Amino acid sequence: MIKEYDKVRLKTGEIARIAEILEQGKMYIGEIIRADRHVEIDHIAHEDIFSVFEEIERPLTRAV
Repeated sequence: MIKEYDKVRLKTGEIARIAEILEQGKMYIGEIIRADRHVEIDHIAHEDIFSVFEEIERPLTRAV
């Protein structure tokens, strides 16, 4: 399930951040980072999404 603020890769290879869910599993509004590094806000259809990034936390230093 895609949530707001998820980072996704589109089938075009572009990266986007989901800003709003219009209809779960069907349509979203996202901030798409275009090839020229320009950010564009546009509709994203569910079938245009290739993958969802998973966030992993890594500590900068060892806990004492």
